[in-house]
Amino acid sequence: MKIGLDVGSTTLKCVVLDEKEKIVYQEYERHFSRITEKASEMLCRIAGRFPQEPHMQIAVSGSAGMGLAESLGLPFVQEVYATRIAVNRLLPGTDVVIELGGEDAKILFLQGGLEVRMNGSCAGGTGAFIDQMATLLNITPDQMNELAKDYEKIYTIASRCGVFAKSDIQPLLNQGARKNDVSASIFAAVVNQTIAGLAQGREVKGDVLFLGGPLFFFKGLQKRFQETLKLDDAHAHFPALAPYAIAAGAAEYAGGTQKTYTVDSLLAALEKAAD
Repeated sequence: MKIGLDVGSTTLKCVVLDEKEKIVYQEYERHFSRITEKASEMLCRIAGRFPQEPHMQIAVSGSAGMGLAESLGLPFVQEVYATRIAVNRLLPGTDVVIELGGEDAKILFLQGGLEVRMNGSCAGGTGAFIDQMATLLNITPDQMNELAKDYEKIYTIASRCGVFAKSDIQPLLNQGARKNDVSASIFAAVVNQTIAGLAQGREVKGDVLFLGGPLFFFKGLQKRFQETLKLDDAHAHFPALAPYAIAAGAAEYAGGTQKTYTVDSLLAALEKAAD
């Protein structure tokens, strides 16, 4: 088995590949900052599902993965590199990758040489921003996604900072704005932050691959990206593997490390790291 762990700022993802590079297992969950505990539980579930495979190759990636990899002595693959590996599996010839995570966002321009644009320390325009705005509306992110499908008007909402966004949204709510319209406007704000803040004038065109949990789970966000970038269905790609792409890239990377581990040794290392 080849296992890839993607430890993001808010979620933990894993992908398991068999000897033919086929995905045989995948999992996605929020870790609530209990990374070692959740990673241990995830490995236990994998071991239970594949009891006939005592040995494994494994690699870790993700914005919060380096610490885990170092504490366990595991190979670490930088997430941009893991993303490139995953792109070759999903859509060879991709022109642009847009990826949104819990607290990070990036655009990869792949044609004419690799160019990477990433957000800084602010989580504006990411999954955490969407969660924060849903809380302000007193609804769940899933409810916000449903409401956004039936919008009539898009309001201008700041997305660079949650504080500024709240100062735009609260007056709208006080004035009786429909939550459907506000929800769609929040997704539009995320799109504007991504395009204006990261693309910075470089045109996003061709085959665009959208990755990350927010861009998979929120159809309203997908729609706003397509409309803003004027992408038809033939050029906007939202793969089922989107939430697991970095983990899938890490799993393929693990296959080339020539290092093997047992489940028991990894669990023992995780328990030691937790202490």
